Amino acid sequence: MAERIDGKAVAAEVIERVKRAADALREKTGTKTGLAVVIVGDDPASQVYVASKGRMAKECGFHSVEHRLPEDASGDELIDLVGRLNDDPSIHGILVQLPLPAHMDAGRVIQTISPEKDVDGFHFINVGKLGTGERETAFVPCTPAGSMLLIERTIGKELSGKTAVVVGRSNIVGKPMANLLLAANATVTIAHSRTPDLAAVCRTADVLVAAVGRPEMVRGDWIKPGAVVIDVGINRIDAPERGEGKTRLVGDVAYGEAEKVASAITPVPGGVGPMTIAMLMANAVTSAYRAAGEQPPSF
Repeated sequence: MAERIDGKAVAAEVIERVKRAADALREKTGTKTGLAVVIVGDDPASQVYVASKGRMAKECGFHSVEHRLPEDASGDELIDLVGRLNDDPSIHGILVQLPLPAHMDAGRVIQTISPEKDVDGFHFINVGKLGTGERETAFVPCTPAGSMLLIERTIGKELSGKTAVVVGRSNIVGKPMANLLLAANATVTIAHSRTPDLAAVCRTADVLVAAVGRPEMVRGDWIKPGAVVIDVGINRIDAPERGEGKTRLVGDVAYGEAEKVASAITPVPGGVGPMTIAMLMANAVTSAYRAAGEQPPSF
């Protein structure tokens, strides 16, 4: 039976380090880490995410700011707001909650954020730095960064001789995840929906990262015995056994099957999810250290 990789516990450790780092920076330089979250419209899921990020920022002792724009705000209004936050020295991290309304160009908005305050790691400069091995000065997207930390905690930072397969090629998870694994000297394959015999490719992996957004797509017989499995998926499916209209969360991996084969696996929920917000806080405090001319802590 596989070891259950406890993302909640590791995320709690990261948050404690963030709190200590934020306190130390404030005591030494007077700089209070500032995180601004921008939300447009009234999407219920976005409201929940923004509220959780704001609560965590305050728990970490940050200067936490939330900006809300109406659904019918123009793209130029949003870009003007981002510009003001770029120029505000009390703000070290800017997060624009996605998705944006259909009439807004999300790509244009993201590229307006200063790379030094792009704590989501989506700006082309940060993407390019990660892709060319400049991880120390880049902001890494939070979900892959958290996933990589779980891998490091499980099998170490050095992955020479290990084969890694990332299922999913998104700019937010799949591609940066592959770059992080390459930086750790793993031999990396990016697989996706058009990969021939996807199951056979997955069975080559010593480290398997599933990030496709399809509930329980990766079955137990897709997994190499002894592999480490990182399940990034969060999918809500019907759960009639819990009552009419009830649902439950599952990952991209069939957990019950996979845990019988893998050596270690992240659960859903409680695996990668808590790491994402923890790494966001880590990126924010790192940005504050850089702005103050101090050496950022490592996470």
